[in-house]
Amino acid sequence: MVHRGRDLPGTIPLFPLPGVILLPRATLPLHIFEPRYLQMLEDTLKRPDRLIGMIQPHGDGLARVGCAGRVVMFSEMDDGSMDIVLSAISRFALSEVEEGFAPYLRGRVDWTEFAADREQRRPTDPEMNRDAMMGRLGRYMEQRNLSTDWDAARAADDETLINSLSMLLPLTPEDKQALLEAVSLPQRRELLDGLLDFALHGGASDEETVH
Repeated sequence: MVHRGRDLPGTIPLFPLPGVILLPRATLPLHIFEPRYLQMLEDTLKRPDRLIGMIQPHGDGLARVGCAGRVVMFSEMDDGSMDIVLSAISRFALSEVEEGFAPYLRGRVDWTEFAADREQRRPTDPEMNRDAMMGRLGRYMEQRNLSTDWDAARAADDETLINSLSMLLPLTPEDKQALLEAVSLPQRRELLDGLLDFALHGGASDEETVH
């Protein structure tokens, strides 16, 4: 399904989660158990677009930029909770949070700034030194007793590698927001490289990301 700005709704339900981001052409599994978000999911599944806007809290409100994903899989658990998978459609700029009677937040959003997210072709990063980055990542993972599928990481295309690391590594919510807002893939990779290097040289402690 190809989405263009004119095809996307002006208002979407919002799911605020600190430390959780969704990036272009990536997928995000989520476990839904709070009643208000189960209601959000029920309402979302009735809509043809099936979009949910992932966004981080910021101060007393919400971050300026989030990313909308389409519900592509869902499964009900015995306790009534739901496991779902979101497939990223596009980032958005949050214009305002709408008042209403729903128990969850809805936001008026602008897609204009992120037209490139909706292109089918994956961007590349010709300047990326993959060997150096994989070495840095290996030291980072070893330092924190983390593990990963190294074969999959080496085989991944540029965007899948950078976006997956940006989403999955235990970085602070502020760092993850900066990665989300990076305009281009090379800019996101440069920022991620810097964060890894900073951590390896005794930077501030990371925060564990919990979905």
